[in-house]
Amino acid sequence: MDRELISTIAHRDHPIATPISPGNLDRLLRRAALPERARILDLGCGEGEWSLRALELVPSAVADGVDISPSALSAAEKSAAARGLSDRLSLHRVPATEFSASEPYDLVLCVGATHAFEGLAGTMETVAKFVRPGGLALVGEGFWERTPAPEVVAEIGEYPDLAGTVTAAESGGWLTVYAHVSTQPEWDEYEWSWTGTLARWAAANPGPDGEQALAVAREHREMWLNGYRGALGFVSLLLQRV
Repeated sequence: MDRELISTIAHRDHPIATPISPGNLDRLLRRAALPERARILDLGCGEGEWSLRALELVPSAVADGVDISPSALSAAEKSAAARGLSDRLSLHRVPATEFSASEPYDLVLCVGATHAFEGLAGTMETVAKFVRPGGLALVGEGFWERTPAPEVVAEIGEYPDLAGTVTAAESGGWLTVYAHVSTQPEWDEYEWSWTGTLARWAAANPGPDGEQALAVAREHREMWLNGYRGALGFVSLLLQRV
């Protein structure tokens, strides 16, 4: 099994795919105050939950979702059909770094996918190419709440603290107009769902795939519980292009 399929399975019960509750997701999207007929771009859309919820909140809006995972895009397509949104969501299987568009967007989403642009600064530089003057970006990124153990950094990656994250996001002409810092309960809900959903799938699918999925679930849970729990934060920044 490839890691993209494993990730899709793990997120089935938490399609938001980040440590944030549905209520706080809605709060962020409502704060964006999108205009009628808004154009939305979701870079690294996964199963498309952020875009789909935005489309539900703004019935005249349209969205483009970009991802490289066929399993995630298939799930997004099914979810859009089930919610009657297929005609307003266009999905593109292409690396986010290769996507192009002929018209600017009112809102660009990139949540938990900044690695595609080699970090937050690169993400904001790319997003700026797609946003109309005065438009918005909603970007989700990790940061260190406290100094982690060196082995945790080696596994998870280098991040600044919250202040450094905001500074990096505002580089190149952006202004933070709202944000949400994920709470510990939101993190716990996300992680227990991720590991538990994958473990349940493994139990229902004995054999090499199930064994691999269970091993990944246990490895992930170990790193979370004994590594980054309480140390790694996540912030969703709503930024305006100025």
